[in-house]
Amino acid sequence: MGFTKHAPSADAAGAEAAGLRWLREASHCVVEVLGTDGATITTRLVEAAPATPEAAHRAGRELARIHAAGAEAFGCPPAPDGETWADTNYIGSIPQKCEPTDDWAAFYTGQRVLPFARAAHRKGNIATETLDLVDRACGAIRGHRWDVEPARIHGDLWAGNLLFNVDGPVFIDPAAHGGHPETDLAMLALFGAPYLGEIRRGYTEESGADPDFDTSTPIHQLHPLAVHAQTHGPAYGPELRRAAEDTLRVLGD
Repeated sequence: MGFTKHAPSADAAGAEAAGLRWLREASHCVVEVLGTDGATITTRLVEAAPATPEAAHRAGRELARIHAAGAEAFGCPPAPDGETWADTNYIGSIPQKCEPTDDWAAFYTGQRVLPFARAAHRKGNIATETLDLVDRACGAIRGHRWDVEPARIHGDLWAGNLLFNVDGPVFIDPAAHGGHPETDLAMLALFGAPYLGEIRRGYTEESGADPDFDTSTPIHQLHPLAVHAQTHGPAYGPELRRAAEDTLRVLGD
C-alpha cells in the first residue's frame, strides 16, 4: 500500500525520490519509493508504531551504515544507481545548493549556514548582532581542520523524519547529499528524537566512532536553526545565537 504526498514542485518530488533511492542503497530501513508523477511522490505506507529502545538502537546502526556508503564529495547531490540528481536540492520546500567540493567547512558554511542566516536577517527574523555572531562562527569552522570523509547523509533528519513501525525504524523525507556524519545526529538531538542515547549507542557500535564525537553537535545545528529562523520566524533567533556561541566555545574562538 502506498502513501502519496504533494511536493512544492516536480523538482522537489524528484529530489526527494532520488535521495530516498540513494539512501536505500545502504539500508532497507529507508522508505521505498513506489513512483513519482509531476509534483507527487508515492512511497510505501508506514504503519506507525511507538518507538522502543531496541528500535532506536537499530536506527543508529542503520544510520551508520547509510553514512558509511559514502559520497563522492561534500555537497554532492544524490546519485541513485550512479545517476546524479542534476536539478535543485531542497530542505523542506526551500531550495539549497549542492555544489560538490572536497572542503567540508567551505561547503557547510557557504552552502548551508550562511545563505539561510542571511535570508532570516533580510526578513527581520534575526538581529544584525546574531548574524554577525553566526558569521564569526562560520569563520571559526573554516579555520579548523576537519579530518572527515564525505558521508552519505539524510540531511533533514529531525525527529519527524525518523518513523517507527512494528519492524523497526523507517527514514523518510531526506535532503540527501554528501556531508559530515554528525550533521544527521545533531539534528536528531535538536528536535528531540526518542531514545537518542540508544540511537547514538547503536551508531557508535556500528561505526566505531568515538563516543564523545558529539561535542561538535552545536556546529551542526547551525544549519537547521538558520533554516527555521528563515522559515518559522524570530522564535529561532535565540537558539541560532546559542548555537553560534557554543560553536565558538567548542572551537576555542
